[in-house]
Amino acid sequence: MGWVLEIDIRSYFDKIVRAILVEMMEKRVTDGSILRLIGKWIQVGVIEEGKLLVSETGTGQGQPISPLLANIYLHYVLDEWFEEVVKPRLKGEAYEIRFADDAILCFQHREDAEKVLRVLPKRFEKYGLTLHPEKTRLIEFGRSAVGNARRQGKKPETFAFLGFTHMGARSRKGRFTVHVTTLAERFRRGLKAIADWCKQHRHDPVNEQQKMLNAKLRGHYQYYGRPTNYRSLWRFYRKIRRIWRMWLSRRTRGRTLTWERFAEILRQYPLLQPRITHSWAGAGSHA
Repeated sequence: MGWVLEIDIRSYFDKIVRAILVEMMEKRVTDGSILRLIGKWIQVGVIEEGKLLVSETGTGQGQPISPLLANIYLHYVLDEWFEEVVKPRLKGEAYEIRFADDAILCFQHREDAEKVLRVLPKRFEKYGLTLHPEKTRLIEFGRSAVGNARRQGKKPETFAFLGFTHMGARSRKGRFTVHVTTLAERFRRGLKAIADWCKQHRHDPVNEQQKMLNAKLRGHYQYYGRPTNYRSLWRFYRKIRRIWRMWLSRRTRGRTLTWERFAEILRQYPLLQPRITHSWAGAGSHA
């Protein structure tokens, strides 16, 4: 592929759009009882801090059924439309990869990408959807993009998708490949979540803190443990060690926990070190 259209979809499920959603579900679901139940679920509110909040313009943030309904909706609005209407009218090859409301469209030719970018907002507006103005952009990506950027003395453009920054690169054999690293925003968010947890539980027994921190690190490695992301995993691990030491120091009433003493704690209660959990063969997507 030569061009990537990175899109981020926003919605405002008003009453008209809710009716369209029900019509879409009727194409596959014929049981009237199920359809009535889903219709009620769309309009029901959510309880937040002991208060019932009823949304007039959406399916309700936090409802278990909301992601499912959004996927059904986008299947007809974007996936089916792109395959059956858009691709036959394009000059070259094109592919779509979507997860929930994040999607990327890949094109062989720039004119095809620009054509779709012009009609996409109209298509979405018809169904109560909008494109995020800051997160929707067209970039050159692929084999030729890497060479063009180097000849101009620039770095190849990258795009964010599913918590990773994707970048074009060359393998050791000189072939084009895609490298991924943890998205900076997700990296900071992960550190902050663990720092908040350490602050709240700094007086818990050290062995209990170790078990929970290792569970959090294991979850991080299981998602972000890609072969090209090893350096980012180690940076995350080292920062978590510093965060844990800082909050363990806070419970010593003014006596700083030295690195020597902290090293002894780590020997007795080690933190899980980074590891690659997804090999190239099992990376999950080869689109």
